[in-house]
Amino acid sequence: MEMAGGRSRWTATLIAVVVVLGWLVVGGLAGPYSGKLGDVATNDNASFLPADAEATRAQDLAAGFVDRETTPALVVYERTSGITPTDQQRVQADAARFAEVPGVVGPLPPPIVSEDRQAVQVVVPIDAAEGEQVGAVVDRLREIAGTDRDGLTVDVAGPAGLLADLIEVFTAIDGPLLLVTLVVVLVILLIVYRSPVLWIFPLLAAGMSYSLAALCVYLLAKNDVIKLNGQAQGILTVLVFGAGTDYALLLIARYREELHRHERRWDAMRAAWKGAAPAIIASGATVIVSLLCLLLSSLNSNRALGPVSAVGIAATLLVMLTFLPALLLLGGRWAFWPRRPRFDHADPRTEHGIWGRIAGFVARRARTVWVVTAVVLAALALGVTQLGATTLGQSDLFTQRTDSVAGQEVIARHYPAGTGSPATIFTNQATAQQVAQVAQGVPGVSSVRPFSRQGPAGPPEVVDGRVQLQATLADPPDSNGAERAIRELRAAVHRVPGADAVVGGFTAINVDTADASTRDRNVIIPVVLLVIAVILAVLLRALLAPVLLIATVVLSFLATLGLCALIFKYLLDFPGVDQSFPLFAFVFLVALGIDYNIFLMSRVREESVRRGTRAGVLTGLAVTGGVITSAGIVLAATFSALAVLPLVVLVELGVAVAAGVLLDTIVVRSLLVPALAYDIGPKVWWPGRLSRTNRDGDRTGAEVTGAR
Repeated sequence: MEMAGGRSRWTATLIAVVVVLGWLVVGGLAGPYSGKLGDVATNDNASFLPADAEATRAQDLAAGFVDRETTPALVVYERTSGITPTDQQRVQADAARFAEVPGVVGPLPPPIVSEDRQAVQVVVPIDAAEGEQVGAVVDRLREIAGTDRDGLTVDVAGPAGLLADLIEVFTAIDGPLLLVTLVVVLVILLIVYRSPVLWIFPLLAAGMSYSLAALCVYLLAKNDVIKLNGQAQGILTVLVFGAGTDYALLLIARYREELHRHERRWDAMRAAWKGAAPAIIASGATVIVSLLCLLLSSLNSNRALGPVSAVGIAATLLVMLTFLPALLLLGGRWAFWPRRPRFDHADPRTEHGIWGRIAGFVARRARTVWVVTAVVLAALALGVTQLGATTLGQSDLFTQRTDSVAGQEVIARHYPAGTGSPATIFTNQATAQQVAQVAQGVPGVSSVRPFSRQGPAGPPEVVDGRVQLQATLADPPDSNGAERAIRELRAAVHRVPGADAVVGGFTAINVDTADASTRDRNVIIPVVLLVIAVILAVLLRALLAPVLLIATVVLSFLATLGLCALIFKYLLDFPGVDQSFPLFAFVFLVALGIDYNIFLMSRVREESVRRGTRAGVLTGLAVTGGVITSAGIVLAATFSALAVLPLVVLVELGVAVAAGVLLDTIVVRSLLVPALAYDIGPKVWWPGRLSRTNRDGDRTGAEVTGAR
């Protein structure tokens, strides 16, 4: 028997060593790819539109009117006392140098002096084939234009300037975001474990997860299997570290429990793995399937985020269920020093005094607790009316004032704000004049002229029987006013008989993106809820419990949106949220928020089989309370790391997930769900066999936790 035990010990140790060494090899190969994701990312918003969008059709038609498609950069010079002859000479000299920059499509149109003669604008068309290299072209334009001089300010704006600023932000994501995330996770793990050793294991496993995820995403994006953009790249980092640390905390907590029950550490790990793995797998599967529901989106940008994030969670699951257990097995009890768990068969509840007291409180006031918490969450949900979902304007995209934002403000002061980014109307030649007249009468349209290769005075260009009209808008191209004008313009020109008119351009892309976001929200949210309900029903072998859990998470989601609306409006002074925000917030909050209910209720069911439902609820709450709260704090803190990025959209998403996760862990999972389950009793497992069990523990659950 001793020999068999010795062989078993050495076999288990050898397997653990092989697993750890194998993963370290994988990490060594995959590690460098975490810094290469930016090389395979694209941030061209137009390419994210669905093929049947009107703006997409307009882009296809526009290709026939030019030798090369271009993205305009607008170099604007301003002197509030009036442009001088010296200033005009500088503009002419700069324009000549702009034309020589590789990637610029010449000849450049003549500089445009504003009516108040306080500004000059140079339109610099950049070859659209430059793709992500447009940032380098814009950097060269800014270098030529130089800095402000003797009261003359210079800024590079327009679609190309905005794209260059976005590319600069996303290119810088990897380093700062990864560093902040690592520091946040490290600090929290030190506080949670109060051990100079144990924090190394989850952090090393999370880093391995990120390396593996980065390798997979890089290869898939490089081979055009999926699309990667800067937004998905940033979310991947915090998602992998946040979710990975959550899974690690759950496994380590269960391992610590089992070390009290088993003398040999490999027996303890086997029991811990069997106890924690189903909940971790169910949690990961819920997140993966929810994220893959984004493939139903009509926007390529949303479809990109789903698979990228799902690959990250899948890699995390694989690492946390293989690499981390092997590390813990090799570490044994000494890894927990100075609070090493002893083989003493101690009841795990003895280590969770505060959560035992919370469980006792829930038992004494179950109905009051769930009613009060539900009312508080419902009151917070009323703040949703202040959310103000809209398309964020260019000046609202960044938390800092960028060159493109400053330039757009100058243009808005001295020109029709849509100058340089006109709406494009494609119509049949026979109806071109009528369409132009109708378009000119639309509120918000400053001027309409036909496109000509020979300049404004030349004859209209005709391609396949169609003419292109360019409509300059009165409002900035990324404003709500411009979007209203586009909608009215489309409605007007579509009514012209036989015109077959199509309206595109920068603002039209924003309009179609907003419409697609609304459609996606209405389609994807019900599908995600249905998928989660099925997974919960399979895990809990019940129908009532999944319905109640989903209802609580949806209530938590609405409360989070209401709370965020107040934070964004009154604390951060943001103008609103982007159209995509509610969908992204829902997918992440519901998919991640349901995790904590899975962790809780899977343990509650396990204990209910042995003790009865009400006693099982209280025991499950007592033994999982600390680890789930720690996991929630870790996930909230990692997502709040998005606040270091100078993009309002990602800051808002980070704040929303952080606030929502804290609501889920502190209010929903700690009070609302256990109180509701305790009040309902065994029927919560309806129609499963467990719902027909009535044990003593269901009548005296408070006594099981020591509550009096």
